[in-house]
Amino acid sequence: MTAHEVNFDGLVGPTHNYGGLSYGNVASQSNSQQGSNPKEAAKQGLAKMKALMEMGYVQGVLAPQERPDVAGLRSLGFTGSDAQVIAAAARDAMPLLVASCSASSMWVANAATVSPSADTADGRVHFTAANLNCKYHRSLEHPTTSRVLSAMFADARHFAHHAALPAVAQFGDEGAANHTRFCRDYGEAGVEFFVYGRSAFDNRYPAPQRYPARQTLEASQAVARLHGLSEAGVVFAQQNPSVIDQGVFHNDVIAVGNGELLFHHQDAFLNTDQVVTELADKLAARGGDFRAISVPRDQVSVDDAVRSYLFNSQLLSRVDGSMLLIVPEECRSNSRVWDYLSALTSDKSAISEVRVFDLKQSMQNGGGPACLRLRVALNQAELAAVNPGVIMTPALYDRLNVWVDRHYRDRLVETDLADPQLLDECRSALDELTQILKLGAIYPFQLI
Repeated sequence: MTAHEVNFDGLVGPTHNYGGLSYGNVASQSNSQQGSNPKEAAKQGLAKMKALMEMGYVQGVLAPQERPDVAGLRSLGFTGSDAQVIAAAARDAMPLLVASCSASSMWVANAATVSPSADTADGRVHFTAANLNCKYHRSLEHPTTSRVLSAMFADARHFAHHAALPAVAQFGDEGAANHTRFCRDYGEAGVEFFVYGRSAFDNRYPAPQRYPARQTLEASQAVARLHGLSEAGVVFAQQNPSVIDQGVFHNDVIAVGNGELLFHHQDAFLNTDQVVTELADKLAARGGDFRAISVPRDQVSVDDAVRSYLFNSQLLSRVDGSMLLIVPEECRSNSRVWDYLSALTSDKSAISEVRVFDLKQSMQNGGGPACLRLRVALNQAELAAVNPGVIMTPALYDRLNVWVDRHYRDRLVETDLADPQLLDECRSALDELTQILKLGAIYPFQLI
């Protein structure tokens, strides 16, 4: 049965702003408090979706969240009408208002971990929403994320949904940003690769000293159990603590994989040789031929990787068996990174082409091409069971662009977040979006 890896890209929300909320994310911290352009951000994301669709890839859309999160502010003691809640937060606790307005849900690589039916014990596609409990502004996301995913993948014959793990430090889970799947074919059993930053219960594991390790081994193991994965189809690997301390807050900032190929920095993991060997052995047992491209530190430093987001790229399979790498414009702007990529593609490696996209609005907030998409491997029956309203078509692309033009501002600064009209604008936009994407009632304001 033919299977596809479908990229579901996150739509950038109407409150896209540079709040500098993500400690450990160099771009987020560096651009804090700059003015943002939500309209441009949404259109840059849509342009990437359209381009991939036109290349022949099945492309989907994942809706943003309601912001400001007034319910979250109420849970922290703010009272009155919605406008009064926003005004009180702006007056007494502006950082909480900024957090409640975060549009970080656009980085849907953090939305959930997904295991395809070929890997799971019950033969269904499994989703576990990420609790994202390392950051308050992201911990707000998973209830709505679960409703959105359930509306997109509603057929219980094909899809299984799990609630987020307990929202405690020991089970910090950042979703697919720390998860990769290797396989010979998307419809065949593969090997799921879980990368963690620390162990919550075993102090023998080294830990970063400067920035937090957001993903725990225990969270990754729990997701693998929930999804019914076999030991033969799972590899757990620890991220190198020293690269976390250099701003590599997720594995997808230092490595990307697809099919039978892992593209990674030399310093990405602890015990790299052991990790590569285990991946190769387990994939070979499932009929695959694992390959790894290790980028040497003397050609591309970790700092170069973080600032260019070389590895926060999309690695896509082509019909001829080669790979296409989708990178942000920042890779072309970094001479060392661009020289490396130019040599790589001219050397007849597995990666035969690099395509560059302008994602500046997302990049300045700390997310590149890989952050913007959630990968879901689906066979034909499963793809047919997906809510058709979320699959990108030329007509949907045009309609979403008109929708953005109608509802999004072209400039947003911190003081704008205190404007109660922004909440009304966001709700009006999302109410229309649920009709466009045929999602039904998924937002708190629609569920009252």
